Amino acid sequence: MLIVGCGCRGRALGAALLEDGHAVRGTTRAQLDPIEAAGIEAWAADPDRLGTVMAALPGVSVVCWLLGTATGPDAADLHGPRLETLLERLVDTPVRGFVYEAGGGEQAVRAAGERWRMAVRVVSADPARHEEWLAAMRGAVAELL
Repeated sequence: MLIVGCGCRGRALGAALLEDGHAVRGTTRAQLDPIEAAGIEAWAADPDRLGTVMAALPGVSVVCWLLGTATGPDAADLHGPRLETLLERLVDTPVRGFVYEAGGGEQAVRAAGERWRMAVRVVSADPARHEEWLAAMRGAVAELL
């Protein structure tokens, strides 16, 4: 399992997936220590630099793209061109499932699922309702496995 965007919510999801018996790797642009402290394998990667994310894929069967609440000047790219490029590149990897935290790229995710017969799930649960969001994300991962 690879969680792209392993901040507070990502670490909560990672901890839940660890409880379910999954190996979990989480990415961050900054500090690895909080991820490691949660028992998750930490990986320095920047979703704006897809090569750094691709390097984290060995041994990964499901990618969770937790950037639905991303803001800033590059946020649109994370749900548009960056996301579409990542999905296209995943076809040539062992990754067989993709969980997307809704943030504007839902159509691209569904289209990629149809085009490449990739198992995808779009989670639209509100991250502010933490327990509901966590259950929805956890359920989406379980469906893909």
